[in-house]
Amino acid sequence: MECIDVSGVAGSKLTEKKILFVVNAPEFFLSHRLPIAIAARDAGYEVHVATADGGAVREIRRLGLVHHTVAIARSGQNPFAELGSIVSLYRLFRALKPDLLHLITIKPVLYGGIAARLAGVPATVAAVSGLGTVFIAQSAAAKVRRVLVSGLYRLAFSQRRLAVIFQNPDDRDGLLAIGALGNDQVRMIRGSGVNLADYPFLPEPEGRPVVAMAARLLRDKGVYEFVEAARLLKSRGVAVVMRLIGALDPGNPTSIEQAELDAWLAEGFVELPGYRSDIARQYTAANIVCLPSYYGEGLPKTLVEAAACGRAVVTTNHPGCRDAIEPEITGILVPAKKASALADALQALIEEPQRRMRMGKAGRELAERAFSIDRIVEQHLAIYKELLEDA
Repeated sequence: MECIDVSGVAGSKLTEKKILFVVNAPEFFLSHRLPIAIAARDAGYEVHVATADGGAVREIRRLGLVHHTVAIARSGQNPFAELGSIVSLYRLFRALKPDLLHLITIKPVLYGGIAARLAGVPATVAAVSGLGTVFIAQSAAAKVRRVLVSGLYRLAFSQRRLAVIFQNPDDRDGLLAIGALGNDQVRMIRGSGVNLADYPFLPEPEGRPVVAMAARLLRDKGVYEFVEAARLLKSRGVAVVMRLIGALDPGNPTSIEQAELDAWLAEGFVELPGYRSDIARQYTAANIVCLPSYYGEGLPKTLVEAAACGRAVVTTNHPGCRDAIEPEITGILVPAKKASALADALQALIEEPQRRMRMGKAGRELAERAFSIDRIVEQHLAIYKELLEDA
């Protein structure tokens, strides 16, 4: 999307408008959309946030944002509970009367879009940060769900003042193909951005090379492939530390089991530090960042953070992942679900330090050019201004 001039937003009548962010998990709002909300507030908009309940709600309120609790779960497929989510959002929209909604992640986009249409919300921004697995899986049940979800997208996007933000062209083309929206409603923004000051570009650590993978511990994130690549590298006698950073996700049907983690830890070929919030420190302590995902990614923030830290990346030739790097310039693409190809790419970078350092430097340049949070915020404020001027 061509950048739109947002000069003069502060102090205009537009800034008297009310913006409501809707996301299922308060933690996700803080990690992926907080700078945009703060910038909107600083520009003069009245900013509200609606999420499910959770420990991070207190932090949202501490930051001076008005929070509303809604009944919307990140997972779960009980039809009565899902209908209850739409009703909960509809009631909030009718009571609050926002001028613009910013819907984030799949359920808020679908249910919030339907509720917005029923409540007569004037303008909506829908952020499609990945389509999940429903458009990828090929089972009979998945095909039935795909028909249902396609219908929900068409219904959620049947609004006059709508902008749908995509992070990669595959997701955009997928929803255009099912007739969910028109080309004039499409906006492209590469990811959620990163504060470059928080992700310093430091020299690689000395000693045995470290490969870091930071993700929710889901099968679709490529955890098994990472572990198998670690086994292969060990069997080849490659000196490397393979560090798998992240926590289990018990509510997700594709989550790794604790017994599997215990077995890997006992084998001793992979380190398991668990969930860490200091990702910048984890990446500066590594030489290579790896994400062998075949999940329905938008544009993985972990790869944006890796670029900002100036680390070479090995990831899959999969929508979202391949859009976060410049192949053979900032990293290497490998086929999804191919542990041997993953091991080969990692070994090549382990054995060619000058090549991976060139990639790391190019990654930092990419982050400065495309992923800076200032640029991402500017693009969002431009979309808000565009929709509200038309309202």
